[in-house]
Amino acid sequence: MIEAVGLTKRYGDKTAVYNLSFQVRPGAVTGFLGPNGSGKSTTMRMILGLDNPTAGTVTIGGHPYRRLPNAARQVGALLDAKAVHGGRSARNHLLSLAQLSGIPARRVDEVLGVVGLQDVAKKRSKGFSLGMGQRLGIAAALLGDPQVLLFDEPVNGLDPEGILWVRNLMKALAAEGRTVFVSSHLMSEMALTADHLIVIGRGQLLADMSITDFISANSADFARVRTPDSEPQLREKLSSALTEAGGRVLPEQDGALRITGLPLPRISDIAHDAGVRLWELSPHQASLEEAYMRMTQGAVDYRSTIDEKAGLQQPLPPGVQPPMPVPGQGQPDWYAPPPPQGGGQPFTGPQGPYGAPAGAPAVQPNPYAQQAPAAPQQPAGPAPAVPPAGTAPAPQGEAAPQPDAEPKPEDAR
Repeated sequence: MIEAVGLTKRYGDKTAVYNLSFQVRPGAVTGFLGPNGSGKSTTMRMILGLDNPTAGTVTIGGHPYRRLPNAARQVGALLDAKAVHGGRSARNHLLSLAQLSGIPARRVDEVLGVVGLQDVAKKRSKGFSLGMGQRLGIAAALLGDPQVLLFDEPVNGLDPEGILWVRNLMKALAAEGRTVFVSSHLMSEMALTADHLIVIGRGQLLADMSITDFISANSADFARVRTPDSEPQLREKLSSALTEAGGRVLPEQDGALRITGLPLPRISDIAHDAGVRLWELSPHQASLEEAYMRMTQGAVDYRSTIDEKAGLQQPLPPGVQPPMPVPGQGQPDWYAPPPPQGGGQPFTGPQGPYGAPAGAPAVQPNPYAQQAPAAPQQPAGPAPAVPPAGTAPAPQGEAAPQPDAEPKPEDAR
């Protein structure tokens, strides 16, 4: 078990972690969530003894990491998948770690098979992709068959098959009674993998509860109700009846109603008493991402601008009209037409090229294109000499031979 009590870490005048207390219990996958800069990596480094806390303590099995006998056999961690000497092969990297901890060499081949790198075990790690590097880091964490495992973004760079494998691996490790502590920004993966959540923001604890309780505490459950589309008066009648019963009714874009404040059986009874037929009555619960965003919206340090193109567009030259918008652009099913092939005409459809009205020119002028420089004017002077009769004109691009020119001597061989 991992236990932190009053954990605090300061770097000069910046407080990365402040008075953080939590427990990571065995037998469950515990997710560690928080915005960028919230102190997750700092906390995991203090757990592993890489950083000394300014105040407070953090222990693994009741002891600080540095006092654990043969810590590599009790704790496995993946904090940085790139912390590998690029000139070493995957097997030699793991073999060096095993020899430092007294782990037999056969264990190296076992973990290479577990993570699926046995076919590239003799290749240098500098040629590994991001996903292969993640697998090698997971193999290093599993090398000592530890009871406590810490992973920081373990699925970063993995393909869908690798993500599924990591998810099943963590669940299997927790089912064996091990302590699994995972930090990730992928809410969809945390929703499928984690059993318990620890959420921090700006170095302080925001939540320490099961994933089900976290979603319920940070989201508003609602019921979705739909009446026959051909009878809009029934929707108005039901809205009035639900509002009188103390519910809150919000219309949705597709014509359905979102009801909060009333349980589903009560909504059904009210619709029955009002004589309203229902096409849909379903419960809805927010996702982990929605609940997480609601809780951490006040603890985010880095925010993007609302308009991603603000300040990036240059003003049009004087007298140039802005380009016409492409019909349908921005819609969910819209995609860019193919470019012209082989110097032919652009893709044309019923409305003309690129969706423009029929009869419009195939290629629109670029308002941002710079004009080509004008050809230099030839200075006024005497007219060029006319070659004498019987002399063949010089080829284009070559100077005409001069009759009085002396022959040049041959180069010395």
